[in-house]
Amino acid sequence: MNLESYRGKIFVIKYGGAAMADDELKSGFFEDIALLQSSGIRVVIVHGGGKEVTAISNKLGFETKFIDGQRYTDRDTIEVVQMVLAGKINKDIVSVLCAHGIPALGICGIDCNLLKVKKFEHNGQDLGLVGTVASVNTRFLQTLFESGILPVIAPLGADENGIVHNINADNAVASIAKELHADKLMYVSDIVGVFARGGIVRSLNIEDAEQLIAETEIHGGMIPKVRSAFNAMKNNVASVVLVNGKQKNPIISQLSGVNIAGTEFVL
Repeated sequence: MNLESYRGKIFVIKYGGAAMADDELKSGFFEDIALLQSSGIRVVIVHGGGKEVTAISNKLGFETKFIDGQRYTDRDTIEVVQMVLAGKINKDIVSVLCAHGIPALGICGIDCNLLKVKKFEHNGQDLGLVGTVASVNTRFLQTLFESGILPVIAPLGADENGIVHNINADNAVASIAKELHADKLMYVSDIVGVFARGGIVRSLNIEDAEQLIAETEIHGGMIPKVRSAFNAMKNNVASVVLVNGKQKNPIISQLSGVNIAGTEFVL
């Protein structure tokens, strides 16, 4: 496989699930990122960490509640989210990238007004301190690219009053990808692909996706992931794929066509 054809292109990658927890899968993921970076590809990583947030919240005695796959975030929970995502998880990822020789910078959407948010409501339901991305400071990201720095972004942002909000990581990564006019948006997690009607859907268009959501074949956290993927495609992102994160070297496997699962989104 020749990565030279992607030199100068922008890849925005969502990193989460088992790919963040299993040592062998972590090793393969970071090998892939090092190869992309050394090939002149401009990479942005947006990471999750919902399981860790839930675990710490439970230890602290805070209630965990989800509405259609999105975390209800009160004032106690936003403190945990900020501590876990922008703190421990973000810096753990950066330390591994730097160990692979990649100059990485760990940030969150609060830094340099990277992700300005407005309050997000779902079907009239209040999700608390959950935001949807209103703007992306792409100039800041371009400055990092020009310096050869790989940004690692925790999905938090602030509103016009400086109040910190949690952002669904899938929505954050799609917003960043579309504002950068990314060449590829890749979701890497423990999800092998969109599973519906007894099997993995290898290619999914928007009409079929909404039908599968209506039938509850697509449900929970997969709903915002799928909708964010199509939102990105409708807004200048050339290619969007849900990568099989249970395969070692998932990104290179997908690019070379040997990834045995995964779902490609098509308009």
